[in-house]
Amino acid sequence: MPSAVLGMRFYTGTIFPPEYRNQIFIAEHGSWNRSRKIGYRLTLVRVQGSRAVAYETFASGWLDEQGGESVWGRPADVLVLPDSSLLVADDHAGAIYRISYRR
Repeated sequence: MPSAVLGMRFYTGTIFPPEYRNQIFIAEHGSWNRSRKIGYRLTLVRVQGSRAVAYETFASGWLDEQGGESVWGRPADVLVLPDSSLLVADDHAGAIYRISYRR
């Protein structure tokens, strides 16, 4: 991981499609000491057996990568709620986001 990873959780919920179960969600807090900012997103790590086989961006937008690399949020942790939705803590904006899935 090229940016600060502060929180991660295995997804044990059931409201997201089955391909998300037992995969890992990572809160990438973002870089602060690089010439070009990276991170500032929620990443999904695909796991097969005991190995990580792929990394993909699950939620982004806290970093404006198109223009001046301005930052408005920094994901710090992720939690799976009893209803299977995700909570993402943002310690830059002082906010908590809930991510759910509708079929």
